[in-house]
Amino acid sequence: MNTTPRLNWFKTIPKTFEAILAVSASIDASTVGKTTLDFVFARVSQINGCAYCLDMHVRDLRKQGEGWQRINSLATWREVSFFNERERAALAWAESLTRLADHHDEREAEFAALKAQFSDVEIAELTVSVAQINTWNRINVGMRVPVAVKTLD
Repeated sequence: MNTTPRLNWFKTIPKTFEAILAVSASIDASTVGKTTLDFVFARVSQINGCAYCLDMHVRDLRKQGEGWQRINSLATWREVSFFNERERAALAWAESLTRLADHHDEREAEFAALKAQFSDVEIAELTVSVAQINTWNRINVGMRVPVAVKTLD
């Protein structure tokens, strides 16, 4: 596998990079909750095969005190009882928006689950957050942004 970076895109188009960073900074102020968002970011990164983002968000989850069992079970979140209803609603919505061509008939049920757990502002913030991590995933995968080798805690 070739892991040589393709292009230093953030230096090539710095204004676009700054705009993407600004959206990410606004997400950091979200009322959804950092842990929930990092689980969403990690799950979307798993789906998209973005090693860089997955590594970053798993590390963020560990810094927040998340244990390995929940992190390791993220890909199978539907099959375990380790995630609360709020997290489940966010993960289902994130998967739905990441896999837009799949399961259109389920989107209404997923949105209803969101409405039961999140305010309208939080739903909008979560939706933008999912779009943003998909943007980062596509850029990092496309440009082959490397993952630094370092120990996990």
